Amino acid sequence: MGNKVKKIKKETTLIYALVPLIFLMLSLFYAIQIAEIDVHIPILVSAFFAAGVAIFGLNYTWDEIEKGMMETIKMSLQAIIILMIIGMVVGTWIQSGVVPSMIFYGLKILSPGIFLPATVIICAIVAIATGSSWTTAATVGIALIGVGEGLGIPRNIVAGAIISGAYMGDKLSPLSDTTNLAPAMAGTDLFTHIKHMLYTTVPSFVITLIMFGFLGMRYTGEALNTEMITGILTTLSGSFNVSPLLLLVPVIVIGAVVMKVPAIPGLFGGAILGGIAAMIFQGVTLGSVFKTLHYGYTGESGLAMVDDLLNRGGLDSMMWTISLILCAMILGGIMEKTQMLATLALKILSIANTTGNLILVTIITPIFVNTVAGDQYLSIVIPGRMFKDAYIEKGLHPKNLSRSLEDAGTLSSPLIPWNTCGAYMIATLGLAPWTYVPYCFLNIINPIVAIIYGYTGFSIEKLDKVEDKIEE
Repeated sequence: MGNKVKKIKKETTLIYALVPLIFLMLSLFYAIQIAEIDVHIPILVSAFFAAGVAIFGLNYTWDEIEKGMMETIKMSLQAIIILMIIGMVVGTWIQSGVVPSMIFYGLKILSPGIFLPATVIICAIVAIATGSSWTTAATVGIALIGVGEGLGIPRNIVAGAIISGAYMGDKLSPLSDTTNLAPAMAGTDLFTHIKHMLYTTVPSFVITLIMFGFLGMRYTGEALNTEMITGILTTLSGSFNVSPLLLLVPVIVIGAVVMKVPAIPGLFGGAILGGIAAMIFQGVTLGSVFKTLHYGYTGESGLAMVDDLLNRGGLDSMMWTISLILCAMILGGIMEKTQMLATLALKILSIANTTGNLILVTIITPIFVNTVAGDQYLSIVIPGRMFKDAYIEKGLHPKNLSRSLEDAGTLSSPLIPWNTCGAYMIATLGLAPWTYVPYCFLNIINPIVAIIYGYTGFSIEKLDKVEDKIEE
């Protein structure tokens, strides 16, 4: 008790906030560029370095820091459970023939010229309906990866189209958690927020479709490798009992999410449905289904490309991603609890002397939090709390803040490999870190459009016009 009275916390100045950040940046640079190792340990070492700064420099106790870590990890537990279940879904959907059937019929219907824009649109529709970019990637996304590779389109480009469409739909869906969180933090209502986002999202979506249309034309001009496609179709039909009835499994799961069945039981039901379908359509045993749920699907089709695509999934396949999320949450929790993130955000806010600058820092800060804290929820909550009063003081409607939080926080999250969303997309779609990022056109274009609007004043609504509608 005596120690607690004696130790008065020091103010978290900019220097104290910057030192752990610089250490993190140097650690990540060493890991990625020099040692070429995974970023887990550098992030974890950086977390304990930040803890050391807080304990010895700011007089925080270990109990306080540990509490901050646990609180932040608790925020990510739902995402971790979903990741575990998604691994099981992927495994049983491959074993049952659901994914092979989706790839089989997709290769017969889609052509290289229209495939990329069609992928963006399909994923946007599914994400709007489900409110989840994660569900979209784990259902139609994994099938579209297979179709794209069958058409000769590189996986990173297809992943960019999937992520662009999925996150466009996610941020406009009233069922999305981040779409509900952003207006709650800013102080406006859900549908006002969604309507206001149309100004930045629709133009960005149109530009994205045009860019993927031009990119797809590169593959239209090339001679379609019919021999390879025929080989894939033959291998799939020879290794699995391909049937349109299997497509009912993803339809049921997506329908359940649309009907507001919570994500965890809805997706777990999808894994179980996949297992039942595997026993009915592929004749596998219950023991084999349980093994697939745990370790993923393994098979030898005789065609290496098909095996590389389908030998995946299972609970174990998500452990690398989950450990990365936990490392990032430990760091984020320490920096949040010790006011390091808040101090950095306040410093950024100090340059926001005009509306354009305020929008700019509101775009930059969620991207920064996504990078340092590794979680899209924190990237919305922290800047939302920090900037809410600044928007009121400048006479700006809170919906300008909520829109900017999503334009930056939601959309930048899948671009950062150690962020929960980035790690998830990498694991689910089978990607290498960073390689897919240049093709996530919507996620890159949308924040730029938002910044342009901030400086031109286009669609930036003043507070006095709708003062009576603001939530206190």
